[in-house]
Amino acid sequence: MTIKISKNIAGYEVVRPEEELATAKLAKEEKAARAKAKVVRMTEKVLRPEGMEALEGSTYKIKTPLDDHAMYVTINDIILNPGTRHEQRRPFEIFINSKNMDHFQWIVALTRLMSAVFRKGGDVTFLPEELQAVFDPKGGYFKPGGKFMPSIIAEIGAVIEHHLQKIGLMEKESLSEQQQLILDQKRAEVEGQDQAAADSDEEDAEYPASATLCNKCHTKAVIILDNCATCLSCGYSKCG
Repeated sequence: MTIKISKNIAGYEVVRPEEELATAKLAKEEKAARAKAKVVRMTEKVLRPEGMEALEGSTYKIKTPLDDHAMYVTINDIILNPGTRHEQRRPFEIFINSKNMDHFQWIVALTRLMSAVFRKGGDVTFLPEELQAVFDPKGGYFKPGGKFMPSIIAEIGAVIEHHLQKIGLMEKESLSEQQQLILDQKRAEVEGQDQAAADSDEEDAEYPASATLCNKCHTKAVIILDNCATCLSCGYSKCG
């Protein structure tokens, strides 16, 4: 094989066999190190830990006025790439338990489907949004504090959303300090005007008694501010 040299030769060096072996060994070690440091992504190939290893999780209680028995939602997470800068916590499985056997079939079906979605990997943040869009034809209910839930499934979706925010997969929508300050001031004004209705039926209400339901966050927190309906919970206003 002929190689054309277009520049002047300033020096040369003979590569010895042992040097070639050392270079090849170094390259092999670097390749092995890269393979060892490979980032693990959430896929169906990621298996549940065996033996004494346990998954970390959280259990949330759902108590609705529609049922005498509470539901307990447990979401277990798996930690990928532990101890590295790529460490990430992902939901792996979900369980729902209740004494009410009327919901048994759909609870089993729902938890199996959601667990399969979690283990599939990719973006799972669409799940809470889809669940919270489910409406009960018999009507929803208000939680303590005035937040409206259109169905039990919607509240399960709210629990999953809270958990994903807790582990860092979703960002919680929040108002700026200036927006919150303005809302607090206006809220104080309305509460002062509403002092006569302070002994209303809802003793645990977090918002003025005259507040109405917000179409965006489903919280009974909409009041009239400067001749415009504004939500004290999420800041939504028809006036922009």
